[in-house]
Amino acid sequence: MLPWQQIDTVLLDMDGTLLDLHFDNHLWLTKVPLEISQVHQVSLAQAKQMVETAYYEVAGTLNWYSLDYWQQRFNIDIIALHHASTENIQLRADCMPFLSSLKTMKKNRILATNAHPESLALKLEHTCLAEGLDDMISSHETGYPKENPKFWVALFERFSLDPSRCLFIDDNENILKASQKAGVGFQLGIQNPDSQMPHKSYVDCLSTHDLTHILPTIN
Repeated sequence: MLPWQQIDTVLLDMDGTLLDLHFDNHLWLTKVPLEISQVHQVSLAQAKQMVETAYYEVAGTLNWYSLDYWQQRFNIDIIALHHASTENIQLRADCMPFLSSLKTMKKNRILATNAHPESLALKLEHTCLAEGLDDMISSHETGYPKENPKFWVALFERFSLDPSRCLFIDDNENILKASQKAGVGFQLGIQNPDSQMPHKSYVDCLSTHDLTHILPTIN
């Protein structure tokens, strides 16, 4: 499925790729509107409409991923909501077996996430994810989201990567395309980022529902 002999580094998204996206979906689509409704004394329907409009306005920008931005925008304690929901932070079942296999294969494992540093720190605290990684970078460190070509330039420079020998795995096809345009040699989509939602399909790149299925067969 993948020419592993041509891949030195695996760049890994976090939410929906290594972690179950249910945590984020439930928080942003259910808990945030409910909190807005209660704090600002508007109907839940109004709160959901407010959230939907606000998300649409900044989709694909760094603000979309910024807890500071949303805390100020909605005037609610987004950080507290995260800490109150930690029981939903779960590794995907294929995550650690896959990362362990990459180590055995002597592949460099770099987390490349749009997650805000506080969200990233919380998820690392409540999982053993860091044990399966060699390095990590949040787009907030670069000033650009993964949707922006400048993120990829910063990533390649920081870790001295040959992008043509990198595989990037993500659950967002637009971001996968951005990595391809930036020169990343190989892309892979995740079909089931949220364990409680139907599988999704990809138009222009390979995809899988289980990362261990893309590992080379060992005879």
